[in-house]
Amino acid sequence: MANNVTSNITDLLIVGGGINGAGIAADATGRGLTVRLCEKNDFASATSSASTKLIHGGLRYLEHYEFRLVREALAEREVLLNKAPHLIKPIRFVLPHQKHLRPAWLIRCGLFLYDNLGGRKELAKSTRLKFSENTPFKNEFTQGFEYADCTVDDSRLVIANIIAAEEKGARIHCYTQCIAAHRKNDLWVATLQNMLSGKITTVKAKVLINASGPWAQSFLEDTIKVPSPQKTKLIKGSHIIIPRLYNGNHAYILQNVDNRVIFTIPYLNDFTLIGTTDQVWKGDPAHVEIDETEKEYLVSALNSYFKKQVSTADIVHHYAGVRPLCDDESTDPSAMTRDYTLEVQDDNGEAPLLSIFGGKITTYRRLSEAALEKIRPYFDNQKNDIDKASTANSSGNKMGLSWTKHASLPGGEIYPTDLQSRLLKSHPWLPNGLTHRLINTYGSRCLDLLKNTSCMGDLGEHLGSDLYEIEVSYLVENEWARTAEDILFRRTKLGLVMASKDQEKVEAAIAICLKFDNTLLQSA
Repeated sequence: MANNVTSNITDLLIVGGGINGAGIAADATGRGLTVRLCEKNDFASATSSASTKLIHGGLRYLEHYEFRLVREALAEREVLLNKAPHLIKPIRFVLPHQKHLRPAWLIRCGLFLYDNLGGRKELAKSTRLKFSENTPFKNEFTQGFEYADCTVDDSRLVIANIIAAEEKGARIHCYTQCIAAHRKNDLWVATLQNMLSGKITTVKAKVLINASGPWAQSFLEDTIKVPSPQKTKLIKGSHIIIPRLYNGNHAYILQNVDNRVIFTIPYLNDFTLIGTTDQVWKGDPAHVEIDETEKEYLVSALNSYFKKQVSTADIVHHYAGVRPLCDDESTDPSAMTRDYTLEVQDDNGEAPLLSIFGGKITTYRRLSEAALEKIRPYFDNQKNDIDKASTANSSGNKMGLSWTKHASLPGGEIYPTDLQSRLLKSHPWLPNGLTHRLINTYGSRCLDLLKNTSCMGDLGEHLGSDLYEIEVSYLVENEWARTAEDILFRRTKLGLVMASKDQEKVEAAIAICLKFDNTLLQSA
């Protein structure tokens, strides 16, 4: 892995390896800043892998007058679609109409704004529908509306940004916790502990960025002993996954009697993803779990619309995460803003601390740009002659301009259909299902994974489902995977279809990789 940081002082130390930390790291390194990023667990192991897997404007946010947020998110849909077409896919949503919940004129007005606020170019506009007898809905639903949004592999979007940052010179540390930090001589001095090896490292940084998501407030108050400028409220969102509920590639957005909406999304060919809930969470974000009430809530929403009835016994997988929203004192979790707030605290103009509160996965790139503009004055105003011994080894970097809007993320350099044609010619022996999965997981980086392979035997031991030894090795060596959960539920989604005995094989394969190259464990 690349390492272009030669000074013992880095420009930015980013704490948190979710989508916001990853996005800022990628953007900052592309602007010429030196960056370290640490994450106490696996990347995207909390909120950023527990989303509804959507890149969307947030149609329902219009009801709460969040026009700025919706406009920004709508504009970002197509930006991100072009940056990572292997991870982000257009999808049509159907909204069955229930006039006693929202009148048709209100929905039409909302969809008109949704079509036009963000400067839509590639995605089709919304339309009104009449349902035929072949609809999966009950007979009382006769009409509805259709509009465009996108789905995303959320955890892989995080990994793509981490890879982009690392390839431009960032030093990346997974399973590494910032256990303390303090200001000294106009710098931040931070103590990092590798949670796998126990190794402790001290690093110095000009700017400390708190991108710890659900832990943003507690990191300030409990770890580095700094008052938090914002109070956060943790809102739990839970999802269930069931066997495919209906045919076709449409997603549905279901209005509920409590004025919330539930999404149903085709997922991994054989499943339907359903979510989400909104509940205040007062426990440790690391231990958030769906409860039976939430399962019943989601199942009840489905059964009020679909002819095919389901029960909680049909749930094959579930997950929950917490959204760290700025506490606007709203009593309704669904009405709390999903917009982000950026706060800078410094010491008489030195050693700034930037904290990120709130945010959506859809707007991570714009958030990253805004975050770097917040700290630009601390770099643009640097003296040309550095006269302090404490910064004698500093890079003296000034921040470059924004650049990410038109740059592909790693894997997105070749469009998936072109990549498929290329693989069919170069690797005709690959099974179709495996080819499709590799393209939609790694994009053009699957060519790196498959280099020097000319037959199935070159893929190594078959570990279950369509996972082979070569892919595990690639993920350990190139994508910081350290556990079977990292591979099966974040780097890939094969944990949904892989037997438990095969998951044990994956753990064994990872152990062999780490034993073969012990530096991977030490430099996690």
